Amino acid sequence: MQKINFSTRINAPKEKVWNSLWEMFHYNTWTSPFAEGSTVQTDNWNEGSKVLFLDGNGNGMVSMVASNRPNEFMSFKHLGIVKDGMEDTSSKEVKPWTGAMENYTLNGENGGTILNIETDITDDFKEYMMKTWPVALEKLKGLAEGTVKPVITISAQINAPVAKVWETWTNPEHVMQWNNASDDWHCPKASNDLQHGGKFSFTMAAKDGSFSFDFNGDYNEVKENEFIYATMGDGRMWKTYFKADGNKTTVTERFEAETMNSLEMQQAGWQAILNNFKKYAESLN
Repeated sequence: MQKINFSTRINAPKEKVWNSLWEMFHYNTWTSPFAEGSTVQTDNWNEGSKVLFLDGNGNGMVSMVASNRPNEFMSFKHLGIVKDGMEDTSSKEVKPWTGAMENYTLNGENGGTILNIETDITDDFKEYMMKTWPVALEKLKGLAEGTVKPVITISAQINAPVAKVWETWTNPEHVMQWNNASDDWHCPKASNDLQHGGKFSFTMAAKDGSFSFDFNGDYNEVKENEFIYATMGDGRMWKTYFKADGNKTTVTERFEAETMNSLEMQQAGWQAILNNFKKYAESLN
């Protein structure tokens, strides 16, 4: 095992960089170059607590917080791996990683922050990490400096086969039945040209007529029953994934946040619509 080091200057105070590193929405965003859907399970990063670094498919690392000095230093000790959701800290496969450290040091400099990262790495992962860490740090820098939008992830498992879920998600006649977050809203109009370069437009309206808006955009890439990549009308990214598992389908959405509402409010609103979709799709069985 050997150590590798990375350093970057971020034009933001240490407190902002620290938040960009460890606040959940931001963490999921800057670590996405390592694995889209990257996330973490943590007890608020408390020193001595267990941390699971995951790739979105139930695989990753099991570690502990070795040190946490807010706005200054965070250190992790890697204990093993997670494979298909199961923790492994004792097999032959994990021995090369056992005890590996990953350290983050923040130093203030002229109103900005120098972030230094030192991490232990095995030979077989060195090339990958040397390529990927700089990309991740560019995202982190953009988050702290305000040039990169946080990405929010929501998900739901639908008790229906993927072909039925896809049809219910994309057919405008169905969209108008489920595309609302609460009972006092509805979707009275929908159009959907589901192809590369095609456009979508869904009218979202309060039932009392007090307010309405069009949620629209363009499709960048579509693969039937698997994924939809789109750009919303305001330029934000929106990706939807469909993962089949027999007669069940997991729908996962990832989208860049807007700036008008809190990240928590945006997540809750989009999740409410997805939950409404689940309820409607399962009612068709």
